[in-house]
Amino acid sequence: MIFNVQKLRQDFPNLNLQVHGKPLVYLDNAATTLKPRCVIDAMNAYYTRGVANVHRGVHYLSEQATAAFEFSRQVVRQFIHARRVEEIIFTKGATESLNLIAQSYGRNFLKKGDEIIISHMEHHSNIVPWQILCQQIGCVLKVIPINDRGEIIFEEYLKLFSEKTKIVSVVWVSNSLGTVNPVKEIIAAAHSQGAIAIIDAAQAVTHTPVDVQELDCDFLVLSGHKIFGPTGVGVLYGKEKLLEAMPPYQGGGDMIKSVSFSGTTYNTLPYKFEAGTPAIAEVIGLRSALEYFQTIDWDGMKKHKQELLEHGTKALTAVEGVRIIGTAKEKTSIISFVVEGIHPHDLGTLVDQDGVAVRTGHHCTQPVMEFFKIPATARASMSFYNTKEELDVLAHALIRAKEVFK
Repeated sequence: MIFNVQKLRQDFPNLNLQVHGKPLVYLDNAATTLKPRCVIDAMNAYYTRGVANVHRGVHYLSEQATAAFEFSRQVVRQFIHARRVEEIIFTKGATESLNLIAQSYGRNFLKKGDEIIISHMEHHSNIVPWQILCQQIGCVLKVIPINDRGEIIFEEYLKLFSEKTKIVSVVWVSNSLGTVNPVKEIIAAAHSQGAIAIIDAAQAVTHTPVDVQELDCDFLVLSGHKIFGPTGVGVLYGKEKLLEAMPPYQGGGDMIKSVSFSGTTYNTLPYKFEAGTPAIAEVIGLRSALEYFQTIDWDGMKKHKQELLEHGTKALTAVEGVRIIGTAKEKTSIISFVVEGIHPHDLGTLVDQDGVAVRTGHHCTQPVMEFFKIPATARASMSFYNTKEELDVLAHALIRAKEVFK
């Protein structure tokens, strides 16, 4: 395989768009990635040539839809190197997956006074579910501090453990800083203290190979739309023995074996956690996205994104008044920044006039913003289909924005 960014760009219809009369420069990949044509075609094919509900039908269309749906589960299993398909649960996304763990595992296996460790750089979806759990049963939430570069202070992490520590839940790649955390070491430390380890891989999946068996994480979550798939679908991976012990998160159709007014018998894994009609087209689209992603030259893609990070950092810092937020030694292609004298929201509006799409705000990481004593940042997040020339367009757009505020 040869990495050819211009050829790959042809797979993404959105990259042909014009915004305010300018070619679209899409630098908002950490919020959601663009979708290749094969994903759109796969979902369209389901809706136009084979729409049916899954699992309970005996007619041809239902059997075909079920086969496509369950084959998607196998593709996900292979992609993250899970041991069995029963360990793959389809959810709405990483957020629902984390809430499922908190309410199904946490609420049933933790008690008052037990401790949960997260980091200061977590997305709100890996903070709020644990806060809710703490309110429900009286657990204690502990936070790993970060340094001025936006890195976890590992020695401080180790000091947080006690005999009451039951869960460690951390992000692999920070969506607001780009920091790549040493998750394998974090997991090993958790296990050495008798705690389970949960990894939020929503941002990581497009930047690094995922092997849950090698990591030895107990749970891992991801979202389809962060990896070129559709919105509304995600994955919860869990070790089989843990999932077997957990009660269902929701009740309804398909998560049962039998129902009577005297009681209900739950279904086997993975269906025990998939109540109701699932996002069938989205699951099929996710499979297509993963299959597509695996055709790309990984080494070439990694090199290209590193070059984008380096070029973008250099181009932006050359603009007077720009300050990068998040300068970790281990970092992926996410650049958050502020510009002196311009609020990030105003900045985002101005660069949009040049066709540049960046994300502005707190990025669902308000504790990170508080740490750096800023209200928000502008964030340029790059994928493999971005180019150095697009980052130059952003830099020139920043210069133009500064002229407006002179």
